[in-house]
Amino acid sequence: MRLAVVADVYPPLRSSGAVQLRDLTRAMAAQGHAVTMFVSAPEQSESWRLNDVQGVQVLRLATPRTRDMGYARRSLAEWWMSYAMRRGWQASPLADERFDGVVWYSPSIFHAPLVRALMAISGCPGYLIVRDIFPEWARDMGLMGDGIPYRMFKHIAHRQYEAADVIGVQTPGNLPYFADWQRRHPERRVEVLHNWLAPAANVGCPIDVAAAGLAGRTIFVYAGNMGVAQGMDVLLDLAEQFKTREDIGFVFVGRGSDTARLRADAEARDLSAVRFFDEIEPEHIAGLYAQCHIGLVVLDPRHQTHNIPGKFLSYMQAGMPVLASVNAGNDLLQLINDEEVGIAASSAGSVDGLVQAAITLVQTVRCGTNYRPRCARLAQRLFDPLVAVTQIVAALTHGRGAQAGDVTP
Repeated sequence: MRLAVVADVYPPLRSSGAVQLRDLTRAMAAQGHAVTMFVSAPEQSESWRLNDVQGVQVLRLATPRTRDMGYARRSLAEWWMSYAMRRGWQASPLADERFDGVVWYSPSIFHAPLVRALMAISGCPGYLIVRDIFPEWARDMGLMGDGIPYRMFKHIAHRQYEAADVIGVQTPGNLPYFADWQRRHPERRVEVLHNWLAPAANVGCPIDVAAAGLAGRTIFVYAGNMGVAQGMDVLLDLAEQFKTREDIGFVFVGRGSDTARLRADAEARDLSAVRFFDEIEPEHIAGLYAQCHIGLVVLDPRHQTHNIPGKFLSYMQAGMPVLASVNAGNDLLQLINDEEVGIAASSAGSVDGLVQAAITLVQTVRCGTNYRPRCARLAQRLFDPLVAVTQIVAALTHGRGAQAGDVTP
């Protein structure tokens, strides 16, 4: 198939979304599909730039900057982003290109103008990959109420949903959110499309955990975004509970809106076994995990929607057990505990439930419990990019008019 993929992130960005899209488009190309990646490029001056990246045709389109700014400015920039991308595409050599399917990735919720134009000119179906449900999660977190901003974002997200023939959500728990959409559009479908991540080889890492003063300790590691949605304060509370122990350490790697505050808080609490490091290249993650023992996953307990963070997938590939603190009812709770790849609990923001779980995991690791086979089987069964591509292509092949059950979640 000739596939167009639309997103606002792609390497060289190092976010989890950029890595996911890199792995997805590479897997599409590996299966013999002709893939064109449409991605926003706020750093470039020309309206479009076209190049080939490992078998994927990448069209970078000039857009306003949308990161590291206030919410109001970011909202305006993201609103204009899709229109700017559409204008750049229409000025590019690909303006008359035709596709068999359009795939787009949310976040962002603002891609409807571009994807509608691509689908209209090609007369093809579209597959929307929903990785978080915005603005619902922002309201859950108290970042906005039920006023005008929420209703505005809800309308924009609704336009995006209306453009899709198939919507892929990341967990079964998110299916009910789209029940009304499915009833309005019985000829379309919503299905579970699990997150994905390609295996990564250990090519080393610029971070040396032992040299950072944590040699000989059992290391808990967190690698990823450190923002409001994560609610990472509970992890510092956990580290404080082990403050007097010289056999346990904590490593936090990444960036985000809460990073500076968390670093300052750790210093104020005198958490000598906690180390913060700046974001590293995705290819160095395997080298980092090779020095660690237990992966950390945390989501703010105020979330009402379900989420399986990309870092969980990377822990599975590394064969590391997981200690997770997530919102009540999150599908990740059952997945981790049923698959016996760690311990997951709903702590409601309290550290109490995490302490004993952390002690248990440390003991199992030191006793030689081998989590690697279970983690590897789970990663291969649910989170392989080739599995995701096969499902997306099958859904696009059926197109509008597919009936429930045509594609197995």
